[in-house]
Amino acid sequence: MKLRVKFSKHGNIRYIGHLDVMRYFQKANRRAGIDIKYSGGYSPHQIMSFAQPLSVGFESDGEYMDIEVGQIESTDQVKEALNSVMAEGIRIEEVKVLPSDAKNAMASIAAASYYVRFKDGFCPAHDTLATIDAFMAQESIPYIKKTEKNEFELDLKTSIYELTVKEYEGTPHIYMKVNASSSGNLKPALVIEKLFEFVGEDVTEHPLHVIREDLYLNLGDAEHPEFGSLGSIGSDEIPSEEHE
Repeated sequence: MKLRVKFSKHGNIRYIGHLDVMRYFQKANRRAGIDIKYSGGYSPHQIMSFAQPLSVGFESDGEYMDIEVGQIESTDQVKEALNSVMAEGIRIEEVKVLPSDAKNAMASIAAASYYVRFKDGFCPAHDTLATIDAFMAQESIPYIKKTEKNEFELDLKTSIYELTVKEYEGTPHIYMKVNASSSGNLKPALVIEKLFEFVGEDVTEHPLHVIREDLYLNLGDAEHPEFGSLGSIGSDEIPSEEHE
């Protein structure tokens, strides 16, 4: 049985990197008594995968881990058991049973949403909302992508699905929903960099605080994307055969 576990990550633990988070959950699964399945072979490991690594220093309301388990009482029991052993700053928000044909979390990602604010004392001089409107009104937003062997020009605008100002916990933030697929993963820092370049300001003078709101799969198609949260699939119902 496959479970999708949604968790948040806030506070000082945002400085813990992805590999350490993976090791942490391996231990947490054992401490919580989760009947997690293991791979075969000479070096068995927990069958577990994560949706997308979170950059060090970012906080998040919507991270996802897929695990395979044997017997469980309920999704609420798994959630409570894991939360009972969580370190400060990590909280299990939701656990769902995935359909048997569900793609793993990493393969499903099409987009991600972020809240971005400037740290105290580093607010930009320009009117952010007015700048965003003018920025997105451009016919295209060219940028140069560099790889180890090549560099080529792409249009940033095609990878920005939403860019505006929204409140997060009572404070205005730049809000963006951007391409997060394996073929076009767009970093929020690049969007901010191009936004500042548009008004002639240097983004390096404006330290950022970034919160990933959620990760999304595409329920539509490439021409007409319709985004749904990665946590929107699955249910709380345990398949009847798992009780036998």
